[in-house]
Amino acid sequence: MNRRIVRDIFLGVLLTASLVAAVCVPEAEGGATERAGDILFVLIPAAAYGTAFFLDDNEGEAQFLRSLVASSGVTLALKLAVNKERPDGSGDDSFPSLHTSVAFQGAAFIQKRYGWRYAIPVYAGAVFTGYSRVHARKHYAVDVAAGAAVGILSGYCLTTMRGTRVAPVAGNGFYGLSVSRRW
Repeated sequence: MNRRIVRDIFLGVLLTASLVAAVCVPEAEGGATERAGDILFVLIPAAAYGTAFFLDDNEGEAQFLRSLVASSGVTLALKLAVNKERPDGSGDDSFPSLHTSVAFQGAAFIQKRYGWRYAIPVYAGAVFTGYSRVHARKHYAVDVAAGAAVGILSGYCLTTMRGTRVAPVAGNGFYGLSVSRRW
């Protein structure tokens, strides 16, 4: 089966599942919106990794895992350092939002590795995840914005376009980066 077809099917399933999760999830303790955000928190990174896996993109798999670990690690370290109380009073780990960080990391990975065509519905799911955290009174808007920034930065900094290589270069009195792309 053609890899493009596999990718289109996989991302189409992601979009459909995101819409179903957002609309059809039954009421939970925090409501359908919170539950849908919880589902997308897992679904988006699973789809990002799954895309690399199904495309036999070993380099992409490694880049995804590095950026996920970086995003999660920075977010958890900030939660411990900032110690901000949640809007609902349920804890002191409000800043930044881990759900949002992970969702945006997955979206940024897909966009950087495979292009905007596939990332637009994933970014929509990530935005909904952030909205769900504010709606459920688990985070303030600034917590969600900070989580999105951490996720996007880790996705962008630790992911290359498929077929693109970035390498450090050092020479006689200069330092820089070399960028090459296969055509």
